Amino acid sequence: MENLSRIRLGRAGSWLRDHDPELAATRRAGRTAIVMPALFALCSQVIGSPTMATFAAFGSFSMLLLVDFTGSMVQRLRAHLGLAVAWAALICLGTLVADETWLAVAVMVVIGFLVLFSGVVSSVLAGASTALLLAFILPVTSPVPFSELPDRLAGAGLAAAASMLAVALLWPRPAADPLSAPAARVCRAAAEQLRTDASLLAGGPGAPSTGQCRTAAVEASTAADDLRTVFDATPYRPTGLSTSSRAIVRLVDELTWLSGILADSAPSPDGHPRCDAAAQSVRRAAASVLDEAATLLDAPHGSPDGLHAASENLRTAMSDMERSATTRLPMDQGGAGTPSHVHPVIGALDLSFRAQELGFATLQIADNVDLAAAAERRSWLERVLGREPDAATEPLTSARERAAAHLQPQSVWLHNSLRGAVGLGIAVALANLTGVQHSFWVLLGTLSVLRSNALNTGQNAARALGGTVAGSIIGTVLLQLIGHHGTVLWFLLPIAVLLAGIAPAAISFAAGQASFTITLVILFNIGQDPDWHIVLLRIQDIAIGCAVSILVGLFFWPRGATAAVDRALAEAYRDSARYLAGAVEYAVSRCDTTTSSTDVALQERLEAAAAARRLDDAFRSYLAERGPKPVPLAEMTTLVTGIVGLRLAADAVLGLWQRADEQQAQPDRTDARLVLLGAVGRISGWYRDLAAGLGQDTPVRDPLPRNPVAEAELVESLRRELSDQHGQATDTAIRIIWTADHLDAARRLQPSLAAAAGAGKPS
Repeated sequence: MENLSRIRLGRAGSWLRDHDPELAATRRAGRTAIVMPALFALCSQVIGSPTMATFAAFGSFSMLLLVDFTGSMVQRLRAHLGLAVAWAALICLGTLVADETWLAVAVMVVIGFLVLFSGVVSSVLAGASTALLLAFILPVTSPVPFSELPDRLAGAGLAAAASMLAVALLWPRPAADPLSAPAARVCRAAAEQLRTDASLLAGGPGAPSTGQCRTAAVEASTAADDLRTVFDATPYRPTGLSTSSRAIVRLVDELTWLSGILADSAPSPDGHPRCDAAAQSVRRAAASVLDEAATLLDAPHGSPDGLHAASENLRTAMSDMERSATTRLPMDQGGAGTPSHVHPVIGALDLSFRAQELGFATLQIADNVDLAAAAERRSWLERVLGREPDAATEPLTSARERAAAHLQPQSVWLHNSLRGAVGLGIAVALANLTGVQHSFWVLLGTLSVLRSNALNTGQNAARALGGTVAGSIIGTVLLQLIGHHGTVLWFLLPIAVLLAGIAPAAISFAAGQASFTITLVILFNIGQDPDWHIVLLRIQDIAIGCAVSILVGLFFWPRGATAAVDRALAEAYRDSARYLAGAVEYAVSRCDTTTSSTDVALQERLEAAAAARRLDDAFRSYLAERGPKPVPLAEMTTLVTGIVGLRLAADAVLGLWQRADEQQAQPDRTDARLVLLGAVGRISGWYRDLAAGLGQDTPVRDPLPRNPVAEAELVESLRRELSDQHGQATDTAIRIIWTADHLDAARRLQPSLAAAAGAGKPS
């Protein structure tokens, strides 16, 4: 019997871990199941204040179950203290305006918008938005004399103090970000693949076999897939929109992109690898950088000096490779413009270009890891305000810039904030006009089911009503079974709270609604004769809230996150394609002069980065939106990651020419310039067409094929610069060919993007 019990417990634990990764929901629910009933009992039975009991119960429920701050323990406790202060202010404001319906509605709309929209500033504010809304919803829907304000504040204060103790002492959350460990594994696996490939390409005794290289490549690819799976499977990402959050978001995309570069640059399986000592040095230096990045991901509060030193070594290795590349060009094969002439030249630079591409992607990853770690080392106030690490600007500057970036008609975050604020305002008006008992339930129903389009709002409303009815039936049965033995409810309350915390994450939204209904039925029947009529009131109130959600969803941006992510994708591809064209135009201008300005290209880079951040917001809403997806998640992820690849190609071109040495002689490079401009025109044009077709039923344009004629023309136009009297090439000629290679890398993205964009279109 004992063994059977252990087996059942083991199965239950395995099921819970499968449905609640890292037991995050279970941790929050367990704390709440201990603290909330205890505070409710203290305030109602010992102190004898029903007002204190209500605010202590819902305050602890909100502060323990609805928030889960990240960072060190000190940072988390400071965040909880800030939340407590905000609760006190919102309770005072809600109590003050609750008597006048029009004033309560107006202030609810303003507070709702400010709280929801403030989430763009930092992860702290984004994670606390629901808890902050409840702090205002509770008092504004329960008008009382102002003399009861001290009891309300006392109840919320007890909840805050108990919540801080629970966070510190009851099953503390791990300090590490859940994405850090899988990202570190990708870095280490990629580093091992780079070292293995470099050893194979170098040859000699003890060199690994092609089978060992394939094994390392599979391990790196698997680690990258695991990271993407963890990232995509988290509806509300473990990071918000702060500096560290955006760095981690970019890191996930860049590691996915690095995995693709590694696959493209793997040694040929023909068993005859070519040796390029400088390129192998870059690979080994990149591997060292990735190892240091993994170390800093595992311990973000550690010293970044190792990563900085490894990154500097990689830059030195890349510079050495760029200088040595001019001595290896075979210009004596074949006639002008023939494949035998073109391919040896392009091929001679291929290893160095691949190493350069890997090196540049690795430096981007290192910069993001360094940024994320520096952001984790910020003070609590800097985290709340989303201040950039080591920024010289005022603390509020980052917050203003981030908020301003989303005050645009196409911002999904702005849409959701306005939709939520209007919905809550309507709910307050209906609750006051209808005079329903416990009217805050109406707003809880509105808040819980309101989503990003009318279809899914309707689906969530149906789930909410279904869950409420199921919970009501269970609650009614419990009350009938208990009869006048109301003491039993005290023992059932912790169990109900535990289920209410676990069910939404581990089972379903409807199960969460059912569990929450049972919790409220128990809570409002404790201390009095059990009354099943409370069940009917709960159904009535949640029905009003659902109706409000559907109404607002129909009239406020009803197309939802799918349409929004299509628009954000289109905007990001247009801006990134314009940035790529601008980077090449800067490169072309550097071919003939050393005084060209990067201002235009840098501005286009900023615009492309801002569009990418807005895309991330839309994609996050897309992941959180329930209901069927017209484009499978894998294909949508491919389209989002393609933005990273396109921007990295533009970054690489811009950086390549920013590092260029000044040339004394300036030969005529008109033909080379025309080839580059023609190539970037075709490639950026393809991406603009892709952007125009996203979300439309029009067919996707076929990917561009490789253009060997243009390659031949480029090499022929540079023939004199590719081999002087000493057999060497000029630095500018090499950079022109590498620019063409980066453009070809952007072209090679197109087949997978075309397939992904066409996945949701009718055949």
